[in-house]
Amino acid sequence: MGFTVFLGNLPTWVTAEDIQSWLTAEGLVADSIKVIRNHETQESKGFAFIEAPNREEMEAIIRRFDRAPLEGRLLRANPAQPPKSKGQAKQEAKTRQQQANRSKRKSEEPQSAFAQQLAKVL
Repeated sequence: MGFTVFLGNLPTWVTAEDIQSWLTAEGLVADSIKVIRNHETQESKGFAFIEAPNREEMEAIIRRFDRAPLEGRLLRANPAQPPKSKGQAKQEAKTRQQQANRSKRKSEEPQSAFAQQLAKVL
């Protein structure tokens, strides 16, 4: 992904022009900015990708915007990760669901003799 920054936890009103003005105000440079939007509603999904011209500029953008406050929330800025394949994303979701189900079952089972007696009384 070259020198791309993931900028997340954005309010839905933020546009590429807003991000460009923030970068310019800080003396930072971006080759391109893409705010990710819902295809149907065109509302922002709350994150964007900023393509920096080089590693130094990418790191400067991350330092400036990671954990920066905006409207009571903290922005997140990280090096962007390559997109996952649909099969990989589905497998990860399935694994997370299985782990959640195991945790739920464990929490439903009494963990000690005392807990078992208490469960009988209640």
